[in-house]
Amino acid sequence: PHAALALIVAAAATLSVAGSSCSLLAYDPLDPNGNITIKWDVLSWTPDGYVVTVTINNFQTYRQIMAPGWTVGWTWAKREVIWSMVGAQATEQGDCSKFKANLPHSCKRTPAVVDLLPGVPYNQQIANCCRGGVVSAYGQDPSGAVSSFQVSVGQAGTTNRTVKVPKNFTLLGPGPGYTCGPAKVVPSTVFLTADHRRKTQALMTWNVTCTYSQHLASKYPTCCVSFSSFYNDTIVPCAKCACGCEHKTCARSEPDSKRLMSASGKSSAHAVTAVRGHVNRQSAAPLLQCTTHMCPVRVHWHVKLNYHDYWRAKVTVTNFNYRTNYTGWTLVAQHPNLDNITEVFSFDYKPVVSYGSINDTALFYGMKFFNDQLMEAGPYGNVQSEVLMRKDASTFTFRQGWAFPRKIYFNGDECRMPPPDSYPYLPNSAPASLVSSASVVVAFLVLLMA
Repeated sequence: PHAALALIVAAAATLSVAGSSCSLLAYDPLDPNGNITIKWDVLSWTPDGYVVTVTINNFQTYRQIMAPGWTVGWTWAKREVIWSMVGAQATEQGDCSKFKANLPHSCKRTPAVVDLLPGVPYNQQIANCCRGGVVSAYGQDPSGAVSSFQVSVGQAGTTNRTVKVPKNFTLLGPGPGYTCGPAKVVPSTVFLTADHRRKTQALMTWNVTCTYSQHLASKYPTCCVSFSSFYNDTIVPCAKCACGCEHKTCARSEPDSKRLMSASGKSSAHAVTAVRGHVNRQSAAPLLQCTTHMCPVRVHWHVKLNYHDYWRAKVTVTNFNYRTNYTGWTLVAQHPNLDNITEVFSFDYKPVVSYGSINDTALFYGMKFFNDQLMEAGPYGNVQSEVLMRKDASTFTFRQGWAFPRKIYFNGDECRMPPPDSYPYLPNSAPASLVSSASVVVAFLVLLMA
């Protein structure tokens, strides 16, 4: 009996640790409150069910949902059907053979719903719909960080007491990585009329919270970081196989990439299908340029110039994926001197302040209609900017790799950093604080005049 009891206790402890580790995997220290909340607002009752507006709110500071967009799924609690939808569609109708006259939009007990594409007729649209499932990061574009659709549910409850909330929610954004909790009934949402003089409220509201884990999304990182500096000739490359080299097809040149895409049956027509938000997600499988790191994206941080009161770094993001362009990309860097940014030359910038007064993290993203799209691998597959920062005399140094970032994220995923012992080092012959080139010129002129 004692042995059996010990075995049960050990199993329970293992399950507890496993559960806590799963929750830790979904925790992002730079965005501790980031999540996607799916809100269901019942707006009216029907003879056999209800009409509900579903709103997907992206509260993640720097992680967006790219094309081909989100897919939301759930399991009905009873035998509900979807009579009709506005602003989205179920991917399968299912078996509706028992209905003789009007056929439901979907009879699946586990429907999967996707956003409609831009340009659908107005009678199929509602507010915040029809963007192909693309949802912006909240820190980048709050107005674009929401997506909505409306569902008419049948064979369901017709009062607050008889409605059973769906269960087993899933979210693809557009790939795996999100884990959704159970639906929780919350106080009904209150709406303001257009003239802001009257309040109405939903008949019933429930929320579903989904959190993202990079470890669930991918076995390997999806980006890597390289370093260089003006004070050392060493260029620190991305680590070998930083994003994994197993079972990856790569192309040595752009013509080679076109040949491989054609040979694999994933021609440009399939790529267009993926961009337009269709459900064939295999067509978006990466075809990478052959590199030692085998990452879709590389971020290069170059310590470029040193002035008396300022210093400058150049950031270059390069796409090595021939099949994907990153529209609305985001880049996050963590460095102690990012609390004193003077100017960002070619990117838009916002500070990320997750912990009160600690301001060591910056969100960078492309300027609208200028460089907000990182093109596929090739001559145009990069974006770059320079960042000018004011020195803090009490902390600034070029020693021990201090001028390089602590963390880099691209599109919400943490990038693989080089090992710390490989960072470009300050030559031993240099003084503790490098003097600027302008100071050297002035000193030389003074010597000539003496």
